[in-house]
Amino acid sequence: MRFANPIFLILLGIIPLLIWDYFRRAKTREASIIFSDISIPKNIRPGFRVKYRRTPMILRMLAIFIFILALARPQAGQKEEEIITEGIDIMLTLDISGSMKAEDFAPQNRLGAAKDVLRDFIKSRRNDRIGLVVFSRYSFTQCPLTLDYGTLLELLDKVDIGMIEDGTAIGMAITNAVNRLRDSAVKTKIIALLTDGVNNAGKIDPLTASKAAKALGIRIYTIGAGKPGGAMYPVEDPIFGKRYVRIDTEIDETLLKNIADETGGLYFRAKDKEGLAEIYKTIGRLEKTKIETKEYANYTELAGVFMLPGFLLLILEIILGNTLFRKIP
Repeated sequence: MRFANPIFLILLGIIPLLIWDYFRRAKTREASIIFSDISIPKNIRPGFRVKYRRTPMILRMLAIFIFILALARPQAGQKEEEIITEGIDIMLTLDISGSMKAEDFAPQNRLGAAKDVLRDFIKSRRNDRIGLVVFSRYSFTQCPLTLDYGTLLELLDKVDIGMIEDGTAIGMAITNAVNRLRDSAVKTKIIALLTDGVNNAGKIDPLTASKAAKALGIRIYTIGAGKPGGAMYPVEDPIFGKRYVRIDTEIDETLLKNIADETGGLYFRAKDKEGLAEIYKTIGRLEKTKIETKEYANYTELAGVFMLPGFLLLILEIILGNTLFRKIP
């Protein structure tokens, strides 16, 4: 409900003034009678007319109140919203090669940190289809494009190092993700590829795969994960058990930059888990789902509905004021 002319509601301020004026006039009309003994009139109960003598005034104030509301044109209506969403298709592409065991993203290894960040990224999206491609020497689709984020998160939890023979086939990973996106009808299609190594496997060159992505209107964001210099890597020793060795961090940043530049995306370097989380937040801000809202409203005038009870109260006030509650000067 709304008022089409709310300016008239200012007139409601008149009502307290009218009530004040009524009591002021009533007080000036009061007469005093001198009694030698007030015990008798004191015990007299007031009659019906005396007890409810202010009823006409109350009816008049209510009638004025309703007339003012009617002047403000109350309207009842129903609003409808049409929400148009244009989602984004996103293929998360994750390196699960052996080097992702490196523990420079403390307290987890690189893969554990990446999975945590991807969970938060997935939960932050709305109306976007998201899929998951994993790769090492080979690449396969862990989850096709879907709006079922619950299932996607379950499949993400099952990702682990050793699922595929070791290696880093970046070109094959891009090709797999492109194949999942090429038949998509949405305008915005992106690949977010995370790796900590150098392309050393696969039959398809990464730059060739990125050119195919560009031709299909797919934008690629590349992320190099790992601290500069080196990281501690766990190895299983048959005699001494688990121990750590230091391995160099080898990321082909030039290649990853060229892939991103070729498709209109960006390259990021993640040196810790917090930095990785900020990178995916940045991608989320850059790739927003388009939402348009159209609002429709249909209002019905209620002024006539208010006028009728107002007139009835006014008529009742006039009748009672000239009959039951009539005052003799």
